[in-house]
Amino acid sequence: MNPKAKSRWQRLILVCAVAFAVLLLLLRLYVFVHGHSRRGPRSGSHFSSASGPSAGPWTDSFSDGTPDFLRLTDPADQAAFRQWFTLIADYQAIRPKAEVPAEVTDCASLLRYAYREALKRHDDSWFAATGIDALALPGEIRAWRYPYTPLGAALFRVRPGSFEPDDVTNGAFAQFADAKTLVERNTYLVSRDIREAQIGDLLFFRQFGQSSPWHSMIVVQTGAQASVVYHTGPDHGSPSDPPHGPRPVRGGPGELRRVALAELVDHPYPQWRPLPENPNFLGVYRWNILRGTP
Repeated sequence: MNPKAKSRWQRLILVCAVAFAVLLLLLRLYVFVHGHSRRGPRSGSHFSSASGPSAGPWTDSFSDGTPDFLRLTDPADQAAFRQWFTLIADYQAIRPKAEVPAEVTDCASLLRYAYREALKRHDDSWFAATGIDALALPGEIRAWRYPYTPLGAALFRVRPGSFEPDDVTNGAFAQFADAKTLVERNTYLVSRDIREAQIGDLLFFRQFGQSSPWHSMIVVQTGAQASVVYHTGPDHGSPSDPPHGPRPVRGGPGELRRVALAELVDHPYPQWRPLPENPNFLGVYRWNILRGTP
């Protein structure tokens, strides 16, 4: 090879080497920028956000106290949550009483249990731990799963106000929330018309004069066969307790019930009718995480 041709090949090799180095640099830069943008708001978290293109991880678009990084904005995720939530709650009402998780002792604990379990990964170990058996399984929620969020296991808002970054560590969220806190801090009013309810929505009542006045029911089916599941809570012998099926023994632990919505509408005690004219009926509520984006 003559010197001129050799020099040409050397220059070509040098140009290719430089181009390859630049390409590698650009690729590393792309991975760095986009990789960091997909991470959760805290380093080391397993959290994966799907809060929508206009919602940052530390924002609260509805000023309802729920951070946008918890909201399920994908309709498929919303549907999966509703289906898991109702499947889990409904299963507790049909299983033998001795097999109901010990933590489910009233209406609020049923909500907390079904909510938390709906947001978990539903693998073989989950089915073994919960004892739940179902023929048709919903899809999995893809945005995130419990407890891998910046809030960890503390899913329920317990303090008033909009979400602020400090709420992650200042006790604004907890694993426990009673029925009053769930309705006021973790859900929003959809309507006082039960025809607007979807599966997974909640009916809330406030029965004045009772020691535990706040009561909730889960809508597990809509349409002609619309029905709800709820826990009566410990029985104190109140004559206003919903008399569907056998009443629990006075002072007993209460029981889970699955009731047709039509029965509630014609309830012999007016304070339990889910109708707009009933002042004890607060309305149909929906979890804040299903609020999506504005």
